[in-house]
Amino acid sequence: MNAPHTPSAVTAATLTVKSAEDMRELGRRLATLLRPGDLVLLSGELGAGKTTLTRGLGEGLGVRGAVTSPTFVIARVHPPLSGGPALVHVDAYRLSGGLDEMEDLDLDVSLPESVIVVEWGDGKVEELSEDRLRVVIERAVGADAPAEGDDDADDVRSVTVSGVGARWAGVDLAPLG
Repeated sequence: MNAPHTPSAVTAATLTVKSAEDMRELGRRLATLLRPGDLVLLSGELGAGKTTLTRGLGEGLGVRGAVTSPTFVIARVHPPLSGGPALVHVDAYRLSGGLDEMEDLDLDVSLPESVIVVEWGDGKVEELSEDRLRVVIERAVGADAPAEGDDDADDVRSVTVSGVGARWAGVDLAPLG
């Protein structure tokens, strides 16, 4: 009996982000790599910067409306201001039913013409696409952590961006840093 094929990370980059503005800038740079049909999964603890990164993605994609956390509405659609893709911003934090519960949002219908960004999506939406970009945001530790007493200590993050599936094969993520 064959095990189901699970796509593996084909490209990755890890970088240090030192401020909220730098996180937004990372989102703007990341937006240049995205195209309609892309699924982006964001992971990180509360306050890690997932929504800040998505705000930068929205700016980079040129979408309408302020990108804010969709925690209570679950999903927000930001239409493009010009010819680019819409941004569908989902917060799966309060969802516990995995893909079944996510299907009620009709993300599979939006995916072909939109960029879908899902906060807290690990283990919930991977089945939407074999190709996805996974972004893990962690508070910096060790050598990357600022010295104790540094005023910017709470803003420093380690961000790992991993491309999964054929879509991301050969895509160089190093310029994000």
